[in-house]
Amino acid sequence: MNSPYTSVLLIYTGGTIGMIENAQTGALENFNFEQLQKQIPELQKFNFPIDTYQFDPPMDSSDMEPDMWRKLVHIIQENYNRYHGFVILHGTDTMAYTASALSFMLEDLEKPVILTGSQLPIGVLRTDGKENLMTSIEIAAAQTKEGKPLVPEVCIFFENHLMRGNRTTKMNAENFNAFRSFNYPVLAEAGIHIKYNNVQIRTYKEERKLKPHYLLDTNVVVLKLFPGIQENVVATILGIEGLKAVVLETYGSGNAPRKEWFIRRLCQASAQGIVIVNVTQCNAGMVEMERYETGYQLLQAGVVCGYDSTTESAVTKLMFLLGHGYTPDEVRDRMNRSMAGEITI
Repeated sequence: MNSPYTSVLLIYTGGTIGMIENAQTGALENFNFEQLQKQIPELQKFNFPIDTYQFDPPMDSSDMEPDMWRKLVHIIQENYNRYHGFVILHGTDTMAYTASALSFMLEDLEKPVILTGSQLPIGVLRTDGKENLMTSIEIAAAQTKEGKPLVPEVCIFFENHLMRGNRTTKMNAENFNAFRSFNYPVLAEAGIHIKYNNVQIRTYKEERKLKPHYLLDTNVVVLKLFPGIQENVVATILGIEGLKAVVLETYGSGNAPRKEWFIRRLCQASAQGIVIVNVTQCNAGMVEMERYETGYQLLQAGVVCGYDSTTESAVTKLMFLLGHGYTPDEVRDRMNRSMAGEITI
């Protein structure tokens, strides 16, 4: 059901979906989104207005930076009362980072913000872009009988699945099903009908006012463990000037080497105020630091449990918390709490 006042803002940041093949050179080029109706005439079949906003110049997602996240938040904030929902066309490589960041930066969001893209350009015959775009727009406009948005949160839609943005990871560089949400059920599945998993969608009983946030601190690193990692490598990373937080990608359910130098380096870093968050390298599953002795040693060294957080979510959540000036202990405490449905407690 859509009210007669439904409208959607389509924001094109860049990426494969917005490219078209140059007939003369054969090279893929960004096309002006004023040509969108020409490329996707099916858009005319929607019975509500779809307005567009285009980044100029369009950005490859590998160039996406926190400043662009701030820009997206600003665009949504400025247009929040004018549109029922928002669809962001984004390159796939960093889409999960952007979706995670926006989930924290758009506090008390009550409208759909759907990120989507494609593996093939929209001007290519077999493109997956049209279906992803059309379904994302339909989801962004979907309402309850009371006229409230069906999915009032930041999501990624890709290859028939609507997923919570901060639970999603890009898993495949070639197949159309590029994204997966391993530790949280999909919010909707699109087939002949779009079937919404209402139990899993975040909703609020009382009305809330959007609180946009712009403060981020990027003094964060990701340290992925591997057999044979050397002390000088760990020491160099933990000794980076200005470093405030580390996302530590450990083995299995949160395990790491029991070498004396490794635990000592982590203890020193924690004592210096560096927040270290333990997430698993596995695609699915949860960090349980009290399950094995190796994980328990990390707890004693001051390492924070990341539960079932994705790396993308942990990185952007740390940027958000550090940007708001919380003390290391306050950041550690908030990393153990769900802010936007990003971890299972």
